Amino acid sequence: MKLSIIISTYNSEEWLHKVLLGYTIQTENDFEIIVADDGSTTKTKAVIESFKDKFKYPILHVWQEDKGFRKCRILNSAILKSNSDYLLFTDGDCIPRKDFVANHLKQKEKGYFLSGGYFKLPMTISKVISDEVILSQKCFDASWLKKQGLKLNFKITKLVHNRYFAGFMNWITPTKRSWNGHNSSGFKADILAINGFNELLDYGGEDREMGERLFNLGLFSKQIRYSAICLHLDHSRNYVNPEKVACNLEVRKFNKKNKITRIELGIDKH
Repeated sequence: MKLSIIISTYNSEEWLHKVLLGYTIQTENDFEIIVADDGSTTKTKAVIESFKDKFKYPILHVWQEDKGFRKCRILNSAILKSNSDYLLFTDGDCIPRKDFVANHLKQKEKGYFLSGGYFKLPMTISKVISDEVILSQKCFDASWLKKQGLKLNFKITKLVHNRYFAGFMNWITPTKRSWNGHNSSGFKADILAINGFNELLDYGGEDREMGERLFNLGLFSKQIRYSAICLHLDHSRNYVNPEKVACNLEVRKFNKKNKITRIELGIDKH
C-alpha cells in the first residue's frame, strides 16, 4: 500500500466519526488507517467498528490503558503496526478534505518530511457539521462556513481550492516548516532512525520535538499547509499541565543545542 495514516484519539468518538467519514471519500484510497487510542472507552471502539467495511484495508485499532496523557507511547505502538513505508500522522479531531491524502503522496520526497496545518473551527460550527456536510464537502466552503456564523479573516485563504494559489502560499508563508501532529508525513525509515516519538514527553510540543530530531538527522521539510487541508474541530484541553509543557521545552532546547537525533525512551522499548 502507498500509505499508513495514523490517527491519534482519546474519548472523542463524535469527532472521530466525522474524521473517519472524511477518509471514506478521498480521491486516493490506497491507504490503511491506524487509530492510535490513548485509553478511550468502548464507545471509540464502536465507532471504529462502524467503519470496518468502508476502506480498502481493515482499520487497525491500537489501544493502551488510560494512565494519563501518553500520546507519544501510543504513536510508537501504532508505527510498529503500520504496513507501509510512508506514514501520515493526524488527529481524531481533524476532518480531511477529499484531496488530503493525494496531496501528501504527491509531495512526498526522500530526504524530506511534509509539514501541514489546519483551519480551526469554533465549537458551534464543529457541532453542526453533519455527515451530509462532510460528504458534500460543504464544510470546506467559505460561504457555507460564513452562513454558520464564522467570522472571516485572512486564514480563510487556506480553503481556496486552487493548486497554483496553494503552491504560491506555501512558498511565501512565514510559518515554520515544523512537524505538526495534526498534519505531517514522512518515511517510516527516517522515524525509526531517530527512535520515534520521545515517550519522556507529555503534552506540549511533543510532535515538534520529533521533527527537530529529524532536522538534526539531516532531513529537510516541505511546507504544504495550503495544499493538504483539514478542519480542526474544537475541544477542551483539560490535560494541559504548564509545568510539563515547560519541561518539554527544556528537552527541545537541549536536543537542538546538542544535535540529538536518537532518544533513549522511544520506539525500541516496544
